[in-house]
Amino acid sequence: MSASRKPVLVLASGSPRRIELLQQAGIEPDRVMPTGIDETPARGEHPRSLAKRLSRTKAERAAAALAREAGGKGVFVLAADTVVAVGRRVLPKAELAEEATNCLGLLSGRSHRVFTGICLVAPSGKARQRLVETRVRFKRLSREEIDFYIASGEWRGKAGAYAIQGLAGSLVVKIVGSYSNVVGLPLHETVSLLAAEGYPVHAGWTAAQR
Repeated sequence: MSASRKPVLVLASGSPRRIELLQQAGIEPDRVMPTGIDETPARGEHPRSLAKRLSRTKAERAAAALAREAGGKGVFVLAADTVVAVGRRVLPKAELAEEATNCLGLLSGRSHRVFTGICLVAPSGKARQRLVETRVRFKRLSREEIDFYIASGEWRGKAGAYAIQGLAGSLVVKIVGSYSNVVGLPLHETVSLLAAEGYPVHAGWTAAQR
């Protein structure tokens, strides 16, 4: 890779939220490359271990696919996976209203944890990982509040059946830790990981002012 050429960053995720968060930090991925993997937890697998395993699997699978492409070598590959858990119980990325209702019932009036595993495969092929944990407490939800949130459809496809950056933000009483982690990508840790491997994380800051 030429020293004068900006390195290529591939985001191994199709999540619009993760793209927006990177853009918020002044980083524009050159390519979005979702990887379809089985996200089912292994028997007895801790939520934090699941987040780490899935993020690494996504990053390594995307890096392997890129290595088979012409000109696909020597890029940065970033992947993340967010897991919402009550105790050791992993909540699903709800697709059905019944699933979402059950999730919200579990979250009502109690604290839960959000784990995001991030994995970066550098141009050298070396993989580095971070795990970020945030504690979130919901208010006690009435049946009416749950029904209205289900009717909004905002929960669909979201880990734990809610999106803190949307309507569900009004249901949160307290958050301890990274807010962006709950949205889907802990920015401080992600940017630090990229910078440590030599990616020019501030290159877009001056360009944004032009």
